[in-house]
Amino acid sequence: MVDIINQFLQESNQMIDLIKQLVIRSFQVSDEPDVIGLWHLCNLVVPQNDPKKDIEMKLQVQPELFLVGVISNRIISTVMSGYDGHRGWIYYLAVDPDFQKNGIGRCMFEKAEMKLRKLGCSKINLQVRNSNKSVIAFYKHIGFLDDDVLGLGKRL
Repeated sequence: MVDIINQFLQESNQMIDLIKQLVIRSFQVSDEPDVIGLWHLCNLVVPQNDPKKDIEMKLQVQPELFLVGVISNRIISTVMSGYDGHRGWIYYLAVDPDFQKNGIGRCMFEKAEMKLRKLGCSKINLQVRNSNKSVIAFYKHIGFLDDDVLGLGKRL
């Protein structure tokens, strides 16, 4: 039992150390290759999405809501959010697999949420592919509920 407690304490201390190192800042154009690489690593890029185009579009509308998380000059996380005056949205929340399960995703989300609250946002929506069970579990863990709605889309 003592070994289990010591292991838990060691893992908790490692998590705290990582979060202390995390710098969350606005996306910079020079970040693009690393961000796109991270999105590929996290399986966020699908054939119907062009990450370069998504970045270009975000930089035209509320670029201050596009954040990267950096540890030791390495981009290890991202979150893109938006607010339309009615609802906030979260996109491209990604954490490098080497850093997952250390609270970094939660930190990134909380920073995005804080920025959305400052804009007057009272509800955040997001979409997750049904097949992405671990991500659905993450969002449920940080307080999201199934709104029991069907997400529809139309490509233009």
